[in-house]
Amino acid sequence: MPLRFLPKDWGFFDLFEKQADAAIEAADLFKELVTEGVFGDEAHKRMKAIEHQGDETTYALIAKLNKTFITPFDREDIYALAKELDDVIDMIDVIVNRMRVYHLGGINPDLVEFASLIDESVHAVACAVKGLRNSKDIKGLLGTCIAINELEDRGDLLRDKVIGDLFEKEKDPIAVIKWKEIYQDAETVLDICEDVANVVEAILVKQA
Repeated sequence: MPLRFLPKDWGFFDLFEKQADAAIEAADLFKELVTEGVFGDEAHKRMKAIEHQGDETTYALIAKLNKTFITPFDREDIYALAKELDDVIDMIDVIVNRMRVYHLGGINPDLVEFASLIDESVHAVACAVKGLRNSKDIKGLLGTCIAINELEDRGDLLRDKVIGDLFEKEKDPIAVIKWKEIYQDAETVLDICEDVANVVEAILVKQA
């Protein structure tokens, strides 16, 4: 049964999809940087450009929300979805900047695994968000949201494992502090993706 989004203001969906595409771009770039193990000024500049693009789209969404009387779904859900999608990009940008500031480089297999989880989760988030435009498969969209939740669970397990290994194997206390923060930030990205999925689920339930 399709969602009953009436009236259909396609401008909101266009902006949400633009936000989702920016999140994919950020996640793909993060995976690329982690695989190469390079987090210098150029990497930060590239990610910051994506983050600015995401901010501009978020501002456009909020501005549209403020001047639109009838919206395709609840105003609080529009705001929450815009904020959470923007937070996904912001958090990835934070990690890249901290890697640069902390002078961390080289290929870290644990961070590579986190980057893969993040990339998979963000692509699933984009799929769920884009499905809101004119869904004919609510069950499929809910399945995507469940998959995002499962990726977050895997992220929790990975965070606990790598931080445990870090305390056991790393002798430099400064390195422990730096990497612990990076791993926690990486898992936070997955938490925010789960938050997006929760908003999408709420919209689907209300509109079904």
